[in-house]
Amino acid sequence: MPGNFADRLISVIEEKNSRVCVGIDPVLELMPEHMRPTERFEERFWNPPSEAFRTSPLLAGVGKFCAEIIEAVAEIAPVIKFNSAFFEALGPGGLDLLYRLMAWSTSARFDLLVLVDAKRGDVGSTAEAYASAVFSQYAEISMRPPDAVTVSPWLGSDGVAPFVDQASELGRGVFVLVRTSNPSATEVQDLLTEDGRPLYEHVAALVDKWGAPHIGERGYSCVGAVVGATWPRQLAELRETMPHTPFLVPGYGAQGGGASDVVGAFDADGLGAIVSSSRGIIYAGDGEDFAQAAARATEEMRVAINEALGL
Repeated sequence: MPGNFADRLISVIEEKNSRVCVGIDPVLELMPEHMRPTERFEERFWNPPSEAFRTSPLLAGVGKFCAEIIEAVAEIAPVIKFNSAFFEALGPGGLDLLYRLMAWSTSARFDLLVLVDAKRGDVGSTAEAYASAVFSQYAEISMRPPDAVTVSPWLGSDGVAPFVDQASELGRGVFVLVRTSNPSATEVQDLLTEDGRPLYEHVAALVDKWGAPHIGERGYSCVGAVVGATWPRQLAELRETMPHTPFLVPGYGAQGGGASDVVGAFDADGLGAIVSSSRGIIYAGDGEDFAQAAARATEEMRVAINEALGL
C-alpha cells in the first residue's frame, strides 16, 4: 500500500530545507512579452507532443513558460501547485497541457510533489467522479497521479469523504478549505454559530476529525487544511487546535502575507506546512531571464521563511 502523503511531504521539505510551494497560474497578460503565444512548441519539453501543441501557438507559449519556471525552481521548491482554472480557461488543449506539465513535474528528472488546486465540492457519485478524475485515471496513461488536491467543505462529509477515501488508499492528500486568504472570507467564515465560535473553527474541527484515522509516522494526516497567510492570528490558533493537520498556506507575497505572518503555521520543528506563492514568483521577472528571476524569488522566499522560523 502506498505511504502516507504527509510523510512524503515532510521528507521532501527536510530534504530541500524548503517550505515553499510554487503556484503555476498562467495569465497571458502577465507573462513576459517575448513569451506570449507567438512561437511554435519546442519539443524538448514534451515527448511526444500532441497535435494540439503542434497547431496552437497559444498552448505552445504557455507550456514553454510554465515548463521553464518549473525547471528553474525544481531544486528549491518541494511542491508545485497547479491552479486548474487557468488551464481550463484555455479549452480542451489547456487540460492536455495541464496533464503534460504534471507529468513533467513528477518525472524522474524532478520528482516534485504536485498539488492540483481545483477546490472541488459535490456529493455522491459526482464527488466520487471528481476524486477519480484527480487520483485514479492516470494509470491508463502511465503517469503518476497528482499528490494532493484542494476541496471545499461546504457540502459536509458527503462531499469530502470520497476524496479522503481515495487519497488514503493511494497515498495521496486532500487540503480542505478552512480559512481562506481573501478579504471577503469573513462574510461567511467568520459567521458566529450558536456556541459563539466562528464557522471556520467548526470546519477546522471537522477536518481534524476526518484526518484522525489517516495519521502517518511523522504525526500528520493525509487530510490537510488551507489556511491563509493573511490571517496570522487565526493561523497560529488553528495550528494549536489542529496539531496533526498539514497546512497549505496561500496569500504569501502578492496578497500581502510575509514570512513573519506564516510562522504560526509550523510546529516546533518548523514542519507541518507549506507556503504557496504564485504571482510573486512566476512573474518576478519580465525579461529573457524570467525563469532565473523566478528561481531567485523562490530562494528568497525559502530563506525568509527559514529565518523567520529560526532555522
